[in-house]
Amino acid sequence: MTDGPLIVQSDKTLLLDIDHPLSTECRRAIAPFAELERSPEHIHTYRLTPLGLWNARAAGHDAEQVIDTLIKYSRYAVPHSILIDVAEIMSRYGRLRLEADPVHGLILVTTDTAVLEEVIRARKIAPLLGARIDAETIAVLPSQRGAIKQSLLRLGWPAEDFAGYVDGQAHPIELVQKDWKIRPYQELAAEGFWHGGSGVVVLPCGAGKTIVGVAAMAHAKATTLILVTNTIAARQWREELLKRTTLREDEIGEYSGAKKEIRPITIATYQVMTKKKNGVYAHLDLFDTHDWGLIIYDEVHLLPAPIFRFTADIQSRRRLGLTATLVREDGMEGEVFSLIGPKRYDVPWKEIESQGYIAPAECIEVRVNLTEGERLLYATAEPENRYRACATTRTKRNVVEALVEKHAGEQTLVIGQYIDQLDELSEILGVPLIKGDTPIKEREILFNKFRNGEITCLVVSKVANFSIDLPDATIAIQVSGAFGSRQEEAQRLGRILRPKADGRSAKFYSIISRDTIDQDFAQNRQRFLAEQGYSYKIIDADDVFQGKI
Repeated sequence: MTDGPLIVQSDKTLLLDIDHPLSTECRRAIAPFAELERSPEHIHTYRLTPLGLWNARAAGHDAEQVIDTLIKYSRYAVPHSILIDVAEIMSRYGRLRLEADPVHGLILVTTDTAVLEEVIRARKIAPLLGARIDAETIAVLPSQRGAIKQSLLRLGWPAEDFAGYVDGQAHPIELVQKDWKIRPYQELAAEGFWHGGSGVVVLPCGAGKTIVGVAAMAHAKATTLILVTNTIAARQWREELLKRTTLREDEIGEYSGAKKEIRPITIATYQVMTKKKNGVYAHLDLFDTHDWGLIIYDEVHLLPAPIFRFTADIQSRRRLGLTATLVREDGMEGEVFSLIGPKRYDVPWKEIESQGYIAPAECIEVRVNLTEGERLLYATAEPENRYRACATTRTKRNVVEALVEKHAGEQTLVIGQYIDQLDELSEILGVPLIKGDTPIKEREILFNKFRNGEITCLVVSKVANFSIDLPDATIAIQVSGAFGSRQEEAQRLGRILRPKADGRSAKFYSIISRDTIDQDFAQNRQRFLAEQGYSYKIIDADDVFQGKI
């Protein structure tokens, strides 16, 4: 027995003692392969899952490294069954390979004939296959390259894809590093993706994921389709491309609700791509009517299901997913793995912070007591209305007013889920509101005024969760959210993580109603922050009113 911070249990859970001096070092070491499940004050619970271990394997970690990490930090002897399971699960990745073949087009090859015999007998695999070539090889219908990877993953035998990619139509693009320089981790991320062929890069909000995409384009030197969350994100991508590459304005097209330009570099919104006309997705043919060399999925954790389905058909194109978190609230992480590709690069948020590339942040949960009337309203609400009842109280509004006053003059975002709550806050605070029906032009004007300091406080709905560049935002006050979404927590914290010119820390407040479902959801949301090494300070609303913070 050693005095390590980790307890490894035979049910594949890992218990991390947060008060241990090696806890931060240990968390960084296990982050590539373990998923955080619960994060109360003193003991955090992680779990080893096949998908987590396969992502680690694809990112270059082998079973020996994982086992060495568990043994190094474990307080007690690691159960022998865990050591065996880790080795066996990770060895499953790559026993099946997809390869290109000059005669058969696409083949499935194995290093273990028993595995091949097992999978070809599976009901969902058989229709995707062609002729048997020999004991280790079977032909795959080329059109089923995505479908077979999905099906094999579900069977527990993830295939490595070595079938290669078409180059697409060549298009010159170079990085122009005049008044900026690509950061080392951005270069490593772009190279990790390029050598892997396709896959996902995970970086904190504010750490320059767009630059990774731009660097990948410079590797590809080919026509590129970039899929983004909204029109404002599309225009930010356009600005970055013009600023950092040799591309000219006439080479970049916007394909959105407002414009339908198809150019060598085309930036399309998820919304327009998934719009139906007469029951069919009218714009999805943009994927296959052009000879793209690269497809970039910005905020890949938000990828809509129809785009997953179409991505299954374009497996011969290089695909790059960019995200701050691989967590998907719909549980479709496996679809990202099989159809976009495995994780190619990941780095802990705190590591980027220590290098000075994102701002340090303090996370504070402000707990409020509901009034008798509010408690009664909450207690008698229908289950589906209960969260709204406790998330939109007058008591919360008072705390927001106090916090905005405390941080007067600092660039502050008040973020929430419910529009009527945000309308009220906007009116009471006397500051503008940006929500779904705010016209794009008006949004851009308000965001620009915020950036140049003309406006110091904005109330924003979930439209500002992602792809909005507000470098000077220092304070975020969260009043309500998408229930227990870790994904959203990552995005909202990311709004304030751009490094500040004067080196100031950022503050992320979450206002939570005590003894309600709001508190339960908050715990789930905070798992993401704990996973990244952020501590959460819990204070009482009275401390805000009395000026104790």
